[in-house]
Amino acid sequence: MREILPVLGRWYAAGEPFGLATVVAVSRSAPRGPGAAMAVGPDDEVVGSVSGGCVEGAVFELAKDVVETGRARLETFGYSDEDAFAVGLTCGGEITLLVRPVTAAADPTFGEVVAAVAGHRPVVVATVTDGPAPHGAALAVRPDTVSGSLGASGLDAAVTADARGELAQGATGLRHYGPNGERREDDVAVFLQSFAPPPRMLVFGAIDFAAAVARIGAFLGYRVTVCDARPAFADARRFPADAEVVVDWPHRYLRGTQTDGRTVLCVLTHDPRFDVPLLEVALRTPAAYIGVMGSRRTHEDRLARLRETGLGDGELTRLRSPIGLDLGARTPEEVAVSIAAEIVALRWGGTGSPLTDTAGAIHRPAPDRTGPGPSPGPVGPAGPVRPA
Repeated sequence: MREILPVLGRWYAAGEPFGLATVVAVSRSAPRGPGAAMAVGPDDEVVGSVSGGCVEGAVFELAKDVVETGRARLETFGYSDEDAFAVGLTCGGEITLLVRPVTAAADPTFGEVVAAVAGHRPVVVATVTDGPAPHGAALAVRPDTVSGSLGASGLDAAVTADARGELAQGATGLRHYGPNGERREDDVAVFLQSFAPPPRMLVFGAIDFAAAVARIGAFLGYRVTVCDARPAFADARRFPADAEVVVDWPHRYLRGTQTDGRTVLCVLTHDPRFDVPLLEVALRTPAAYIGVMGSRRTHEDRLARLRETGLGDGELTRLRSPIGLDLGARTPEEVAVSIAAEIVALRWGGTGSPLTDTAGAIHRPAPDRTGPGPSPGPVGPAGPVRPA
């Protein structure tokens, strides 16, 4: 959803109605997770995806229908051994979609949500998907304010309390309530979609590899900062326009900036003058990933220096060094791909092995731990927060 919100915001501001399909539940090997979205707007323009191509044709027609009728619909697509292709989702999973019309009259909160996400301000969108409440009704919940309504004050109050809890975790998923918010009833299904601020990627060492890592980090949905103490290297013209470039000693900058369980740190300086003071700070942060560039010989020397600072084996085992997966990478761009692959594998519990050498589900369940990143969450993600 996060990726298509700028387009949806333009349609909304222009008064153009559109149909919005959102994945609200999945099972087995579904191709996209809860929160994935597709919209059909003016002149039949399509943005986003809910299944990677399996059911988008059917969803296109559903989206047009809800705009014409003004009524939201809940639809499930799955796999049937007898007639798999007719059902549409041939990967072996099942997805449930809420398809609803979005206009200023139908959803007066939508513009506020677009503005909050664009400004990196946390917000949860709560939408009724099923039960004795107005289907498609939306509530926008922020840490200190609420707008919209799900049709009953008791339901609004219960959902608001839960939404703020979900927002703190960056979680997205279905909750069930009674018609007036009763906790022990499950008549009304409400989809809570968290838009936490994007996770951070901090890249230390403003070298050519850093520019490539910054580009792929932004692509994955991270808010990227590149830091180097050398002004000649920390030149914003060398990096993507959406990356923040900071001139400061890495350890001093990291000590003064906020990190959390979704933050990833890529240390590319491979100079002990920078590395050791920086890693002494980094290994005491809650960062999800700390990758360090350098040879195996450099790594052993670095470990010895870090032990001298008082860091123990438990802290040192957090280092991913040498950084990245073994892809045979050579160029800065290839190395950036190997680093990104390691971050993704760590986030979702992947092995890094070729899928041809593995068995079982391709889209594994989210691990029960906090990890980095891209809406998503963002880890991202019930389960890890990801950029939505």
